[in-house]
Amino acid sequence: MLLLGENTSAGGADAATRDDLAEKRARVATLNARYRHHSATAVLEGALKDPEAGKIAMVSSFGAESVALLHLVAMVNRKTPVLFIDTRLLFAETLAYQQEVAERLHLQNVRVLRTDEAEVARQDPYTALNLSDPDRCCALRKTLPLEQALDGFDGWITGRKRYQSSTRAALDFFEVEEATGRIKVNPLAHWSSADVRAYMDENRLPRHPLVAQGYPSIGCAPCTSKVAPGEDPRAGRWRGQTKDECGIHFGADGKAVRAG
Repeated sequence: MLLLGENTSAGGADAATRDDLAEKRARVATLNARYRHHSATAVLEGALKDPEAGKIAMVSSFGAESVALLHLVAMVNRKTPVLFIDTRLLFAETLAYQQEVAERLHLQNVRVLRTDEAEVARQDPYTALNLSDPDRCCALRKTLPLEQALDGFDGWITGRKRYQSSTRAALDFFEVEEATGRIKVNPLAHWSSADVRAYMDENRLPRHPLVAQGYPSIGCAPCTSKVAPGEDPRAGRWRGQTKDECGIHFGADGKAVRAG
C-alpha cells in the first residue's frame, strides 16, 4: 500500500496526488461546463446522478437557511446521505428543528455525527474549552467527526453562496477541495439571501424557531447570542472574540477551516 509522504522511484506519492488532483480538476471543469447555465435543482441532480461527480453526501447544520437546500435535495433524492454534526452543545431548538425538518421532508438517510464521548471528556472535562480555546473546541466537536464521516465520499454538497463574501464572488457550482481531492458542490452559488427567503416562503418551509427570537445565524448555544437590528447577521457568533467561523472546509494543510 502506498502511503502519502513515502518516496518512490516513480515520483512518489506526491506525483500520484498531483495526478489525482489533475484528474479531479478536469472532472470539475467538465461538470461546470455541463451545468453552467442550469438551475440549482439541475446542479443537484447532476451531483447526485452524474458519474463524473462520484459518491456525494450533504453536510447540513439545520440552521437558519438550511431548509431551502435540504428541500431541494429531498426533491431529487430523499436517500441522499445528510450529515448533521451534533456537538452536544447545540440549542435544544436546533435538535428539535432537525427532527422536524427531517420528518417533514421525509429525509431517509440523516446521519447524526458526534465525537466519541470519552474523547470529549478527555479533552474538555469541564465543558469550558469553548471559553479557553474556541478553535480547539470546534476542532474537537465539529471538525473531527466531519473528517471521519466524509471518508469514503468523493464529494459533498455545501450551502455556500457568492454573495456571502468577496472570496466567494466567483464561486462555481463545482470545485475541487485541494487538500483532499473531494469535489464540493455549491448548488446555491448564485442565490442571494432574498432568493433563499423567497424559496422558503413559496414552499412553506418551516423556520428555525430561534430566527424569530433574534438569531439569524445559529451555532452552538454557548457561542451564539442574539443580534440587534442593523448588526451583521453573524455578529452573534463568538461575540467579543476574533473568531468568526467554525471551520468546515478543508485548507491546504488538510485540516478543516472555513475562510471567508
